[in-house]
Amino acid sequence: MIDLLLDFHSAPLAEQVADKPKRSALNQLTRTLLRKYDCGVRPVQNWTRPTLIHIDLILQSVLDVDGKTQQVTTSIWYRQIWTDEFLVWDPEEFDGITEISLSSDAIWVPDLIISEFVDVGESPAIPYVYVNSSGMVKNNKPIQVVSACDLELYAFPFDKQNCTLTFRSWLHSVNEVNLTLWRSAEEIANDQKSFMDDGEWELLSVLLRSHSFPLSLSILLPPTGQVLIRRRPLLYVVSLLIPSIFLMVVDVISFYLPPNSGTRITFKTSILLGYTVFRVNLMNEMPATAIRTPLIGVFFAVCMALLVLNLSISIFVVKLLHHNEKEVKEMSVSACLLDKYGSSSQTFLESNFTSVKTLVDVDQCGVHVVPPGYEFDLAPEEDLLSLSELQESAPRLERLLQEVVALRLYLQEGESDDLAQADWVALCCKVDILLFRVYLFILVVYTSTLLLLWATSSQYSE
Repeated sequence: MIDLLLDFHSAPLAEQVADKPKRSALNQLTRTLLRKYDCGVRPVQNWTRPTLIHIDLILQSVLDVDGKTQQVTTSIWYRQIWTDEFLVWDPEEFDGITEISLSSDAIWVPDLIISEFVDVGESPAIPYVYVNSSGMVKNNKPIQVVSACDLELYAFPFDKQNCTLTFRSWLHSVNEVNLTLWRSAEEIANDQKSFMDDGEWELLSVLLRSHSFPLSLSILLPPTGQVLIRRRPLLYVVSLLIPSIFLMVVDVISFYLPPNSGTRITFKTSILLGYTVFRVNLMNEMPATAIRTPLIGVFFAVCMALLVLNLSISIFVVKLLHHNEKEVKEMSVSACLLDKYGSSSQTFLESNFTSVKTLVDVDQCGVHVVPPGYEFDLAPEEDLLSLSELQESAPRLERLLQEVVALRLYLQEGESDDLAQADWVALCCKVDILLFRVYLFILVVYTSTLLLLWATSSQYSE
């Protein structure tokens, strides 16, 4: 009876022990590998043998190029491959498992850095690495590299940049850690399928070279990579260069406006004001650099100077046109006559001879005041003698003849003024054409020099 009760109570306990799950092969393998593992020790059985680390990279995109701080931000898919002699197992003992993932904090990871690294980018954290049964560890991770680069922005926006990435160990020497390439340099240079080629920068080549040093030298082994990129200038040509060229062409065409019209200076002032607003609005598009002024900055400054020069030429021509020699002579003669003969009670005949005498006196002083085509004859004319004879008998006829003589003198004077004014305008137009040709010559020389400098700098960067 007692035996039956014992069998009855022991049966559920045996079933519970039999139903307890066994530890998985993956769990057992992980525990076995990390039970006595020390992540602070370089994973070699013979400490005199260096650890060979293979590196590989794939450039994905160029995120930012900062000319002021001389920094380039790139997105890179980075791989490290090495052999850990302490992470080796027989797959047959663990259900045929040939590869597992382990935490990167639990095993030894090489302390490789990029020498040009200047800032921590927004790289995603990848906490695991892959390990196979032969001890090969693969550490694949995307990183955002903010590196220092010697940027040459002189030929902006037709510039090319060559940035260097130097890989080295932070603490270990070449006797402890030896760096080499996982793929050949040709394969890395031709692998551009992952690069995002729809941005501002075009990838030309990625040259990754590995240098070999004797193991007896206690120096770091620095594999270096050369990343050559070229800027796509279409956006800057459309938004910066073409509008400036259009404004300069319109400014040159404005020379065909007549110099005696008031619209030329107004038009040129509007162009200068519009160009100033255009430059202020696009100031953020210009690269900021403290080393050398880009050619495009020189282009904008000289264009502004040429617009100011053009406006100054037009102001000079208009000033010359409205202050001619005849107006100066008339102002001086009128002032002289007004001071000396200001009374209006004289008869017409006396005023006529007085004006002639005054003009002759002024001419004797060295000032030629008689306009071309108009001469005074001091001999009394027949009509004037007739006028003096008829003064007492015919006052009405006297007034009529006075008006006829005044009209004749006025018409002769107006005709001479028109001829002088026409000659002066023609002279000002010739001066304007001469200054236009000088301005056009300066513009052509400046444009040719700028294009030559751009072409030379582009060839030098290649």
